[in-house]
Amino acid sequence: MALKDAYSQALVELGRTNPSVVVLDADLALSTKTKRFGTMYPDRFFDMGIAELNLMGVAAGLAAAGKTVFASTFAAFATGQPYNVIRQSIAYANLNVKIVATHSGISVGGDGATHQMLEDVSLMRGLPNMRVFVPADGPQTADIIRLIAESPGPCYVRLPRGDTAILPGVYPTELGKAITIRDGRDITLIGCGTMVYETLRAADALIAEGVDPRVLLIHTMKPIDRDAILKAARETKGIVTAEEHSFYGGLGSAVCEVVSESHPTHVRRIGVRDTFGESGEERDLMEKYGLTWRHIAEAAREVLKA
Repeated sequence: MALKDAYSQALVELGRTNPSVVVLDADLALSTKTKRFGTMYPDRFFDMGIAELNLMGVAAGLAAAGKTVFASTFAAFATGQPYNVIRQSIAYANLNVKIVATHSGISVGGDGATHQMLEDVSLMRGLPNMRVFVPADGPQTADIIRLIAESPGPCYVRLPRGDTAILPGVYPTELGKAITIRDGRDITLIGCGTMVYETLRAADALIAEGVDPRVLLIHTMKPIDRDAILKAARETKGIVTAEEHSFYGGLGSAVCEVVSESHPTHVRRIGVRDTFGESGEERDLMEKYGLTWRHIAEAAREVLKA
């Protein structure tokens, strides 16, 4: 299921139940799927055109007037382009704006480096008052959209371009709380977004080798679940993090910040290592940049040998 489809369905539901919800987009409503909300509730949908700074400024104004605002475009344009407006007008003012960005990460594929946003979590995580979410599948995306609509203040939600596997099982989503998909005592694999499915495949490979891995799904990058991370650090022999984001400033960095302060342990980070992306097929790019279950499993083996 495409997470942006789950987002649009959740928006339509919110539009029906919450008359204060308004949605803004920046000339990409067909791609982000916010057009569905606009079709149902045209008086509460505003397409701002290719003007991302204006998108965020108008979102701030509507939120200051009491609206619950969802503002969407591609991740590259939702964070880098209007960063200072987000900082000054949304985060500093602590306004009720939910920035939901699609087309994040290497998996954007053929659009290449200019559209493959790999630094957005880092940018948003550094802003005071901003909460940051990276859902793992469609049902969790819908849960997070509903939850943040009911929780005042600025939020950033990161979604990929294409389809993502729906995870097996039902996992209730709480803001700020990690989900233990599998318990284990040997090593902890922590994934977010598109990489959660890859961590599960890596866990299957390790189980076949006699390893007992723990798998954590972290959907809230900020505030991150310190308790779950420290519990894993104390109870297992090390941690491997996996994200479709830069090696710097994302999930791996956040986990390292937590353990280094309170319970140092061996951590290996799977992510894009200080480089821009390139145009290509999604799976080929994930393989080239080391973002597959095989890379996660190999990192886990190295940690267990250390």
